[in-house]
Amino acid sequence: MEATTIKKEGKCLTFRLGKEEYGVEILKVREIVGLMDITAVPKTSAHVRGVVNLRGKIIPVVDLRRKLGLPETAAARENCIIIVIVQNRQVEALVGLLVDAVNEVLWVSEGEVDSLPDIGDSESMDFVRGLAKVRGRVIILLDIDKVVHQQDLRGLEQLEKLTGSNENKEVSK
Repeated sequence: MEATTIKKEGKCLTFRLGKEEYGVEILKVREIVGLMDITAVPKTSAHVRGVVNLRGKIIPVVDLRRKLGLPETAAARENCIIIVIVQNRQVEALVGLLVDAVNEVLWVSEGEVDSLPDIGDSESMDFVRGLAKVRGRVIILLDIDKVVHQQDLRGLEQLEKLTGSNENKEVSK
């Protein structure tokens, strides 16, 4: 892992998937919403749960448990969707991340972040920015642009075109 990708410091939103704690850069977070009805969309990747209608905007939802290969669990009251901004070439897209629970916003300093130890195929783990050691905890810092791959975004762009054209039809009625 390149040292430049883990030298950033700043605020991050932490959340849980199982017993592990993860973090994403706070500037990538648009909002956090409670669990809501997710409409399944046929022929999408297994980790794409579907879409939600958030105040008239259709937003795809990625199940982070599925995406990261973690075992599924039953739905709980603490489950929520983190709406993040993902960079797709020169365009930004909104994507929902289904997580077990949101913990807190915290400041991570440069000295608290270590690179990922050599534990196997580093290319398949390139979405991990580093490991933060904060208050006796280890937080896995994610590069959300790499978690949601370009391949995922191409499918989401097609979905947005379909839903965008439907919104335009509704407005013109």
